[in-house]
Amino acid sequence: MSTTSNIVAANALNATDSNIRNKVVVITGASSGLGEITARHLAALGAHVVLGARRTEQLARISDEIHAAGGSAVWQQMDVTQPADVESLIALALQKFGRVDVMLNNAGYMAIAPLSALKTDEWSRMIDINIKGVLNGIAAALPVFQQQNSGHFINVASVAGIKVFSPGGTVYSGTKFAVRAITEGLRHEVGSSIRTTLISPGAVESELKLGSSDPASQDALQQFYQLAIPAETVARAVAYAMEQPAAVDISEIVLRPVAQEF
Repeated sequence: MSTTSNIVAANALNATDSNIRNKVVVITGASSGLGEITARHLAALGAHVVLGARRTEQLARISDEIHAAGGSAVWQQMDVTQPADVESLIALALQKFGRVDVMLNNAGYMAIAPLSALKTDEWSRMIDINIKGVLNGIAAALPVFQQQNSGHFINVASVAGIKVFSPGGTVYSGTKFAVRAITEGLRHEVGSSIRTTLISPGAVESELKLGSSDPASQDALQQFYQLAIPAETVARAVAYAMEQPAAVDISEIVLRPVAQEF
């Protein structure tokens, strides 16, 4: 590599480091999968990560391991379907670090089954987690961002929010189409000082594929997810959106396995 190329690469690395280092990032669904891997990745880049999920043992382990690696993390048990829980997670970030720079609405639930199976409880749970959970995250963080006159919402949707995943994923797709619409409306409403990013992954290795109670759908998912790509791909996408200068808004990132057809 030439001297000029080395300088360009070093400057790019320094820009990434400076734009992520010391940022306070609140992450829901942080006890596994995309949330866990993204928390580890951002902490390694110097961010302060605030982890929220229902499973305390996993949160404690992840936080301890981030600290052992030289990173900064705090955690709190919470449920995104409960507005007070999300508000409490934001309050923890403010208490520990004095500000919130990024709200990563990552928690999600996917229960694949044909509509004729009438899995109405699962429909309701997907709506509660995937739609209301995102809205609860927005409601908790938006007043803080407005007061700071800065902030960044990163909402995790899915390629199923671009093309309906059918048969079986109709309700799941409906929730992710909603996240897409909410994120675009949020971008338009918050003005020029608050950034918004929609990340729409395809098949990515995580626990998301384990949410279906319908046996035939679960078998099909296991086959489909054989082409899944690592969760680190989403972590890098989050970092890419975060590392941009304050005046640059990465509005949407779509990523999927090369072999995935939709």
